[in-house]
Amino acid sequence: MHRFLISAAHKSSGKTTVGIGLAAALRVHGARGLAVQPFKKGPDYIDPLWLSTAAGRRCRNLDFFVSADEEIRDQFARDGCDADVCLVEGNMGLYDGLDLEGSNSNAALAKLLDLPVVLVIDARGMTRGIAPLLLGYQAFDRNVRIAGVVLNRLGGRRHESKLRAIVDHYTDIPVLGAIQDDPRLALVERHLGLMPANETRAAERRVAEIGAAVAEQMDLERLLAASHTDAALPRPAPQVIVSEPPVRIAVARDAAFGFYYADDLDALKAAGAELRFFDALRDARLPACDGLFIGGGFPESFLDELEANATLRTEILDAIEAGLPTYAECGGLMYLARSISWHGNRRRMVGAIAADVVMQPKPVGRGYVILAPTAAHPWAPGGGKAINAHEFHYSALQNLPADTVFAYDVRRGYGIDGGHDGIVYKNLLASYTHLRSTAGCDWPRRFVDFVRTASALQLPPENAAPRRSTPHGGTKTLAPAQLVSQENQQCSR
Repeated sequence: MHRFLISAAHKSSGKTTVGIGLAAALRVHGARGLAVQPFKKGPDYIDPLWLSTAAGRRCRNLDFFVSADEEIRDQFARDGCDADVCLVEGNMGLYDGLDLEGSNSNAALAKLLDLPVVLVIDARGMTRGIAPLLLGYQAFDRNVRIAGVVLNRLGGRRHESKLRAIVDHYTDIPVLGAIQDDPRLALVERHLGLMPANETRAAERRVAEIGAAVAEQMDLERLLAASHTDAALPRPAPQVIVSEPPVRIAVARDAAFGFYYADDLDALKAAGAELRFFDALRDARLPACDGLFIGGGFPESFLDELEANATLRTEILDAIEAGLPTYAECGGLMYLARSISWHGNRRRMVGAIAADVVMQPKPVGRGYVILAPTAAHPWAPGGGKAINAHEFHYSALQNLPADTVFAYDVRRGYGIDGGHDGIVYKNLLASYTHLRSTAGCDWPRRFVDFVRTASALQLPPENAAPRRSTPHGGTKTLAPAQLVSQENQQCSR
């Protein structure tokens, strides 16, 4: 088995391109190819979409902020035990982190999982200075094993030859690859980083091109030798699957909404959900469902298409007004608002949330958040322990009514207004925060239980005027007090 972590001296060194290329190259390496399980450190949706396309296996996220060390070990073993190669792409630089000790850094993850590090160096403009850089990274923490270096964005064969000679003369770090600067290998970027693979039909072709270029300029055999281990990952006990009849949850998954963690979708299924995916850009009707989940994405990039699909927008509005249990995160929240405005263009959205979304030139909320659930939270009412999660949005809500009910008080982060997040309306919860399914935040089970209870009770909506019937096959509105859990458990770290 082979396991390694790809990191860099600093962010934007090209490690994502190298990771995508290696996943694609190793997948077809040898007579039958290798089973490559990709992982991404920290909160991220876009890199995992590309890594999943390259590896042909769903990328998994490993995050110190939301999971304890033992849970990260278990997750790594569970998802990687049947792979030939476990490839972990880091975030930021090797030693960068939230605190002075680097307790959540890439280096800390490498030590926790006993992974050798492949260090990607953006070598533009560098010659002899690469030696003290590499020596310093080696000396800073001797418990971090730097298995090799990838010289990236080289200025030609002469530049490569000089750097190889310098690294060989001054260090004992092997050069595992030397990749020439080539704009054809760059992935498209925009206001929130890389363009997601789910938005481009050319994703597989781009991945194949990057994989071929990386395979040609990397010493794959040397990489495999440097990352080989005889220690097998333990196979965790099988996941317990809820035996109750499934509830049907419609999930928006398309070019506009594609930000879903693989673990969260698996946890929804394990909790008893039958996931029914639909395309918010093209499908005129919701699939028959008992609940609705609209994750994050870039609805601002598809304003015309989303507005044009008026039939679906109306059906979703009617379903929410009739009490369909609904959960929306970030891009989903934006879609459920009255409108989205970007670059002077305003387009109508669903209108279930009495507010208007306006895109901003700089991030409004970015990074990790800590939330305290309020008594209004429809799945976990009554305060409780804090939730560790993350947010990343350039948009803000305007014209929000003063009497808006919130599910969370924000202790760290921004949320909707700097102090609150999670709009509660009937059986809808919509927040800028992205939750993760972890041992301390079992939100998929709580949401499925909420959907199941709502579906069973079929109570009429409170203070709601009669509306025409809707074809979603859903449920009636429940007051939060009617769904108070006897366990009184909370999502927590």
